[in-house]
Amino acid sequence: MNDHGTSARVEILPVPGLPEFRPGDDLAAAIAEAAPWLRDNDVLVVTSKVLSKTEGRMVAAPSDPDERDALRRKLIDGEAVRVLARKGRTLITENALGLVQAAAGVDGSNVDSGELALLPVDPDGSAALLVAALRERLGVTVAVVVTDTMGRAWRTGQTDVAIGAAGLTVLHAYAGEHDQHGNELIVTEIAVADEIAAAADLVKGKLTAVPVAVVRGLALRDDGSSARNLVRAGDEDLFWLGTEEALALGRAQAQLLRRSVRAFSDEAVPDALIEAAVGEALTAPAPHHTRPVRFVWVQDAGVRRGLLDKMKDQWRADLSGDGRDPDSVERRIARGQILYDAPELIIPFMVPDGAHTYPDEHRTAAEHTMFTVAAGAA
Repeated sequence: MNDHGTSARVEILPVPGLPEFRPGDDLAAAIAEAAPWLRDNDVLVVTSKVLSKTEGRMVAAPSDPDERDALRRKLIDGEAVRVLARKGRTLITENALGLVQAAAGVDGSNVDSGELALLPVDPDGSAALLVAALRERLGVTVAVVVTDTMGRAWRTGQTDVAIGAAGLTVLHAYAGEHDQHGNELIVTEIAVADEIAAAADLVKGKLTAVPVAVVRGLALRDDGSSARNLVRAGDEDLFWLGTEEALALGRAQAQLLRRSVRAFSDEAVPDALIEAAVGEALTAPAPHHTRPVRFVWVQDAGVRRGLLDKMKDQWRADLSGDGRDPDSVERRIARGQILYDAPELIIPFMVPDGAHTYPDEHRTAAEHTMFTVAAGAA
């Protein structure tokens, strides 16, 4: 059966007795001494903070709260490659590994008060080295998952996830398989390494000084994948930005990305959307605090076709009067077919209600131009 789960017993075992690690310490040697009972196919789950310590990713920090916070902000800026969302003082960032989490993984928990921790530079590589070192020391083949704590976009609370992995298949795809009812699974893909990371945290915890655990009893397969395979590519990410940031980008690009509509889908336009659009249009700047535009929503199909036919006839007459040849006229007229095909037809009219009157021609013309521009803006 092609199943990532197992019907057998699964155990989650803490690895107690590990020292407080410092830069340069031999992590594999310490684990081998504390857990000589490791077996083939065990999954060793290691908190990333341990690797941050042994690999020298600790940064000395001042004790003054304001200075410590300023340093933390500077470190976040250095670790982040982009900011997805910002809410108050909370930053959701992406780092060089592609990990999306709060504060680029810069953390002050479970470290000395005079330090801050950065994430390991290459947690997948660290996991692979640990697999090899434990095989050499204990003669066993284990998988390794390096974990960090992250929030979830749609749920409250945090859970541990895999940011490094070696020796196991991190994703289990079920596409093409059938469940017990005969239903074909289309998109189901289980993040096995993340499930292992979360399970191991049940014995590691945050306050117990147990940074390493073992998950035993899983049927492991190793396809050479790593935690990097769990990072969704940007072109597949439906949530590339936070809500406020996406709205701000949309506003900033609205003018740049505007395009003429050449065709419409057959999807109906909700009445509420049309009413909202007209309401927004009426907020366009206009002279003298006026609203110099009216919108006519042509909803009767017969009236609409009759109106468009008359407009087309007049356009044809105007073009012919310009001396254009008949083929050229009909090509231009064909462009108006889009109005027949549009799901709805709304016609704006400029009305000069509220326009000032002047005794001279140039100010009168300027007034008319201002009202025309205002109607166009709407």
